[in-house]
Amino acid sequence: MSEDKKPQVDPAVEAELAGVPDELLEKETDKLGEALDRLRDDLEAARQEVLYAKAETQNVRRRLEKDISDARSYAATGFARDILSVSDNLARALDAIPADLREDDKLKNLIAGIEATSREIDKVFGIHGISRIAAKGLPLDPNQHQAMLEVPSADAEPGTVLQELQPGYMIKDRLLRPAMVAVAKKPD
Repeated sequence: MSEDKKPQVDPAVEAELAGVPDELLEKETDKLGEALDRLRDDLEAARQEVLYAKAETQNVRRRLEKDISDARSYAATGFARDILSVSDNLARALDAIPADLREDDKLKNLIAGIEATSREIDKVFGIHGISRIAAKGLPLDPNQHQAMLEVPSADAEPGTVLQELQPGYMIKDRLLRPAMVAVAKKPD
């Protein structure tokens, strides 16, 4: 250290150290310097641990927020999957009504009630982010369609969905139920 940057020493301490040999003072100063270096290293290690803990806490908080958001968005998945069979049965009932019975005055109100119920289920599905998967005429998408059978066809490209056996549904961006389909294949 230069003379002008020499630390100020208390005169009482300087008088006490006046009789101590320089070698001993140097040795003690080196020990103190090493101890100071260890303390600085420990402080830096503790600082790094605190930063790591803060980052980990932030990651846990983000994961928790995402889990809560997913729980809110997809909480009705099990119920929605169960109610799809009700919608399927209403559609089958409407499809099974012959045209001549649709004109029967005794059945018009019953049919209108079944149709209204079907529309209401579709409306509730829309409110809760449940949408029907498009299938017929599209290429088979294994992420949304489940091929149940292959049908030889000269009119359609192989792998094209020819018929929807059971509609598929999405809940927001997740698959709720795949569409069960018949797919075209090359004729034999």
